[in-house]
Amino acid sequence: MTTELRRLRNYINGEFRDAADGRTIDVINPATGEVYATSPLSGQADVDAAMEAAAAAFPAWRDTTPSERQKLLLKIADAFEERAEDLIAAEVENTGKPVALTASEEIPPMVDQIRFFAGAARMLEGKSAGEYMEGMTSIIRREPVGVCAQVAPWNYPMMMAVWKFAPALAAGNTVVLKPSDTTPASTVLIAEIIGQILPKGVFNVLCGDRETGRAMVEHATPAMASITGSVRAGIQVAESASKDVKRVHLELGGKAPVVVFEDTDIAKAVEDISVAGFFNAGQDCTAATRVLVHESIHDEFVSALAKAAAETKTGQPDDEDVLYGPLNNENQLKQVSGFIDRLPAHAKVEAGGHRVGDKGYFYAPTVVSGLKQDDEIVQNEVFGPVITVQSFRDEEQALEYANGVEYALASSVWTKDHARAMRMSKALDFGCVWINTHIPLVAEMPHGGYKKSGYGKDLSAYGFEDYTRIKHVMTSLG
Repeated sequence: MTTELRRLRNYINGEFRDAADGRTIDVINPATGEVYATSPLSGQADVDAAMEAAAAAFPAWRDTTPSERQKLLLKIADAFEERAEDLIAAEVENTGKPVALTASEEIPPMVDQIRFFAGAARMLEGKSAGEYMEGMTSIIRREPVGVCAQVAPWNYPMMMAVWKFAPALAAGNTVVLKPSDTTPASTVLIAEIIGQILPKGVFNVLCGDRETGRAMVEHATPAMASITGSVRAGIQVAESASKDVKRVHLELGGKAPVVVFEDTDIAKAVEDISVAGFFNAGQDCTAATRVLVHESIHDEFVSALAKAAAETKTGQPDDEDVLYGPLNNENQLKQVSGFIDRLPAHAKVEAGGHRVGDKGYFYAPTVVSGLKQDDEIVQNEVFGPVITVQSFRDEEQALEYANGVEYALASSVWTKDHARAMRMSKALDFGCVWINTHIPLVAEMPHGGYKKSGYGKDLSAYGFEDYTRIKHVMTSLG
């Protein structure tokens, strides 16, 4: 007896639709490795339809008052709370994440973030009107940019969808959002929820692969393209968008340094860093995966971190004792395994370093020591439950190692010396510096990096402003 696969559909102009040409993609549950659904493989006709719908809906949505947009976003937040169990179930099937952690660590911040942007809709600020030239009054208008083409990643499909649509809608834009081809289920459910609240055409969801995303970015209609993904994908988006000078918002990953000085409380640091490194199977661009430890405590720290890794569990979503679930897909499992398989002879695997089980895409919590700054695993994003450890002799060398990668998203410093923490936070070339903690995020503070980690901010008033354009209006007083 065969189980019928769930059939996911695009959401365009207030209606659920198959791809125009009927093509589909199999969707796999990474905790089992088995196909559980099909989703549309959207082509040019589908992209055209979604963009046409978003463009048609834009004038009316743009002209709604901030208070009207706020009310509707607050309704969306309430609906997310009411449908929390459904959202969790869809996300767990998408990703294989632990049910309990998805409920506690994703639903509350998502709802809070929507409510934050609902408030931000009414709090736009700018230079005050005034006479900057005699006989002339100048005012500044902040306006929505228009239709936004948005591409979300597979590591946090639900939450990254919120990070995309909430500021865009709050600012008065309309949206065409594409989830990853491996994790469309929760985004399609979000479309069902939002579709009962917003006017048709304001929010649209297209399922598909990278070619679908490319067609969205290259389409003439969007005024802005926003992507969270790999550096390779970000470069391609920037190149495509440059052809008609679209605005681009890129969040492209990281290689966060975790700088641990000799005066650190080792037990607490190890506990916090291991969670921040292994949470979500290390599939987090801010994950604490590149630890730099002062040479005087290096051996003690590595021993404690390896013990913490050995005590960390991965497993099925309904197991309440696990910290994380599987890697998202078979290719990601191969990528993480490849980094370990290619380790240089001077590296030492202190814990883990292997697949767990033969069902699903699980990988053991892994700690690797003895590494050099130019090693592949130090320089490149693994995006798995792997923490590397390097030793440094002084503050100068710690900074050299920390800044010596192409990514610049997040970092942390662990020390009891306030002056040192301030020096390091100034000198670390990363968009976020945590001190004696790693990974907490709040809606009010910006998330975004420099260098190959991309540009533009998510969350906060800065992220909201990214979805607006500035217009100067000058009028004669004569």
